[in-house]
Amino acid sequence: MRIRNGLRRVAELPTTRAGVERAFSYFTVGVRLGTVAQMVPAVRLGAGRAPDETAYLACWGAAALAAVAVSAATFVRRRPLGTVASVLDFGLACALLVLGPLVLAPWDRFGTWTAFQPGYALSVIITAGGVRGFGVWAGSLLAVSVCYVLYLGGDMVPTAVGNVLTYVVYALVARMFFGYTRRIARDADASRARAAELARREEERRAQVMIHNGVAVMRLLTEQGDAVSRARLVDQAEVELRRMRSYLRGGGRDGAGPDAPGGAAGPDGVPGGGPRAEGDGQRVALVPMVRRVCERFADLNVVASIDLGTGLSVTAAQAEVLERALGSLLLNVRVHARAQQVVVHLDEEEGGGWTLTVHDDGVGFDPSSVTAGVGLREVVVGELRRRGLDVGIASAVGEGTTATISACPGPEDRPVRPTVRAAFAEAP
Repeated sequence: MRIRNGLRRVAELPTTRAGVERAFSYFTVGVRLGTVAQMVPAVRLGAGRAPDETAYLACWGAAALAAVAVSAATFVRRRPLGTVASVLDFGLACALLVLGPLVLAPWDRFGTWTAFQPGYALSVIITAGGVRGFGVWAGSLLAVSVCYVLYLGGDMVPTAVGNVLTYVVYALVARMFFGYTRRIARDADASRARAAELARREEERRAQVMIHNGVAVMRLLTEQGDAVSRARLVDQAEVELRRMRSYLRGGGRDGAGPDAPGGAAGPDGVPGGGPRAEGDGQRVALVPMVRRVCERFADLNVVASIDLGTGLSVTAAQAEVLERALGSLLLNVRVHARAQQVVVHLDEEEGGGWTLTVHDDGVGFDPSSVTAGVGLREVVVGELRRRGLDVGIASAVGEGTTATISACPGPEDRPVRPTVRAAFAEAP
């Protein structure tokens, strides 16, 4: 059970830079202790056949102790050895190879774990692939290769060359493995950071969308006005308050929930305070929703010519953003336009499409010199685009502003790539 839990912990290491370094430490422990495990069975035989048993056991003990110490250090550090420790590790491997001819019989230097020195050196080469400094790694590899040639002596040059090439190949593979895995971890960390930043920006955008209209209404409430106008503003403030409360409670994808405007059904089968975005398959009648929003702005002298759209419906998700966008457009008229009249026109087009136009005869603005604010940029254009609706806003100084929202024929809940037919900006 402990082994199974340990393997599970290794398999579930995070794919971060710290997690990868931790995995490298496990890799080092496995290679180094595995080398010791191969050295152990031959120690008695090697000591018995060595010219100097004491010297042989001393070298063997140094190699085993170093392997255990490196394993413990990397396990505790949760990453491979540093530069200094790696140089010392390579140094011991070189010393063992140089001393090998003194503690081994000539016929035991090759092909058996009695001669543990080459195998120990190979374990050092493999686990040192994680050394950060390329110069240290390359220099140490060269030193081990030279010491191995000295270890075999002049009579086995072909064998020495072949084994040195083996050292080099293993060293390059290990180096590539460590480097590539580290790069994957860096990319994964960068991707997670990017995803977190995008999520933060998206949540910030959603917050702007959810509170923009409410802030505008509260601003109007602070201004002087007659009792009728203030009563209408209070009603709108209550709608926006329920919407913001639902958003803060995490209810619904776009802020809709039990306390959102769509909480109860009203006449015509339409939710009493607004459409609900729970389930894109639900349909909401378009005319009652538009009429309800226009009634909130009766003080603007809104002329609602929407009977031509009778029978039209949209998905609940589209209705949610459409209601919010229409409210934002009319709030803009109230705050900025100084209009005498607003015309809201809904018309059904061939094939099941429709167009909703909001025109005011106010002061207008120059789209080329005005930067779009949160209301137009996010609540109107941004949100409607995300629901597959086309948005166009045209304005000129002294000629009022016209906003056009349209849906192409076909499934309205299928996102399409919209185009903005004119420049848009929020009046100063």
